[in-house]
Amino acid sequence: MNVMDHPVFRRFWYPVMPLDQLRDGPRGFVLLGQPLVLFVDEEGAPAALEDRCCHRTAQLSLGDVCDGKVACPYHGWRYDRAGQCVHIPQMPDRDPGPRRRVAAYHCASRYGYAWVALDTPLFDIPAIPEAAEPDFELIQEFYEEWRVAGLRVMENELDMAHPSYVHLGTFGSPEHLVAEDAEITEFEGGFHYTGRLGVTQAHHAQQDRNERFLDCSWYAPFVCRLRIDYADGGPAHVIVNCQVPIDHGRSQVVQFCLQQDDGSGFDREALLAFDRKVTLEDKRILESTDPDMPLDPRGEKHMESDKPGLVMRRMMQRLLDEHALADA
Repeated sequence: MNVMDHPVFRRFWYPVMPLDQLRDGPRGFVLLGQPLVLFVDEEGAPAALEDRCCHRTAQLSLGDVCDGKVACPYHGWRYDRAGQCVHIPQMPDRDPGPRRRVAAYHCASRYGYAWVALDTPLFDIPAIPEAAEPDFELIQEFYEEWRVAGLRVMENELDMAHPSYVHLGTFGSPEHLVAEDAEITEFEGGFHYTGRLGVTQAHHAQQDRNERFLDCSWYAPFVCRLRIDYADGGPAHVIVNCQVPIDHGRSQVVQFCLQQDDGSGFDREALLAFDRKVTLEDKRILESTDPDMPLDPRGEKHMESDKPGLVMRRMMQRLLDEHALADA
């Protein structure tokens, strides 16, 4: 599957830019091959426009923000969040008119990121329940480009057969090859997954042996929430992994976590270091995979523990088929 071949991928929200990175001016990003400029408007809300001035095509992301408008670096034309040119310095007393404008895109803030949808979104930005709970702290973890297809990473997040090989340096146990009591419940635009997996180490302690209780949600196409609780108690750890499609075979990895604080505090640096090591173990393998991931189950061989990935592929194929017919 090539995300660039299917217009429906333009109809999802993606966390394209940390809000912190917009404090000092506009920033550029490429989403599904579309160059964007992101900036903060006069209300303090993020905005996303086509990264081309309608005058002489200079990149707006090289300019500045003036009174909540993005200003072109070439001749200073200013655009509001709707893409309308509102000021031309060389003609200060003239209305630029409705024809002087650039494309504007859906943009909203959530979880410390500017989220963008290139066309009318099919679903809302996923609601992460722990983000509204007072005993959880949201921690920004990783924002980096990987040479991998987003759906490969989503499948990996819910593949409980790989830790006993890929994650032996962190939590993987060679004695626990698959998840126990795994169950999947589908909902519109995703599914819920539960199970338990034996591991060698918990996030909050250094036990020789432990067991994770998994409470996960996948939101089409590229957002996965993974909540981890432990058999012996202790605070929960929630990982939210998002894959932002730059183009075919390139994704921006966005990961943040929500750590429960039971009142005793936790070592933030140790937590980040542990998740960083786990993520790099995954990256080494995932960047070796073929980005042209087949949705047809006959395209690759499978085993029983692959069920979450197969459900994901089936749901994505159905979505693509429905919208291909609608667009025909």
